[in-house]
Amino acid sequence: MKKFTSLRYCLNAGLLAITLLCLATNTQAQKTQALFNGKNLDGWKIYGTEKWYVEDGFLVCESGPDKEYGYLGTEKEYKDFELTVEFKQEANGNSGVFFHSSIEGTKITGWQAEVAPPNMHTGGIYESYGRGWLIQPTADKEQYLKMGEWNTMKVKVKGNEVTTWLNGHEMITLTDEKIGARSGQIALQIHSGGGIKVRWRNIRIRTL
Repeated sequence: MKKFTSLRYCLNAGLLAITLLCLATNTQAQKTQALFNGKNLDGWKIYGTEKWYVEDGFLVCESGPDKEYGYLGTEKEYKDFELTVEFKQEANGNSGVFFHSSIEGTKITGWQAEVAPPNMHTGGIYESYGRGWLIQPTADKEQYLKMGEWNTMKVKVKGNEVTTWLNGHEMITLTDEKIGARSGQIALQIHSGGGIKVRWRNIRIRTL
């Protein structure tokens, strides 16, 4: 009788563990959402005169004739989150992923996780209209950028702490009270100067 009781207890415990795991997985999935639907720019707003369009399921940013800064910002604001984006740089490829930002015209205030050509600090954090560079990846980490190929960047913002990863490699970790005190839009950038083209896909966010 004790054996059957023990067996029943083990089965119940196993079922409970599986149920809890499924609930946790479902909760995790519910928190993760796509910011780009692969069809149009719903949920986003264009700032400036540079080009933002959808082609073959990809989001494309490209310099226009004005060769100025351009931004594509989310309509919603986010504070604590984990953002994952995939990008492929064509031509110059100087861009970036802004967070806790606000945009007026083509003036953006906030923080940028850099997306740039080789040896120009992709994954570093730059404060726009503020303190400038806050942290850059060490030189040995510049090798993780695959210019002209698809790259995966992850940006985690939780309270005062920001961490970025590029293709699975941690690039920086920064603690900054000014970042933790704000929320704001997420935005993609076209740098000024012309000749820039970047493709984006699988832009997903998980609130924390």
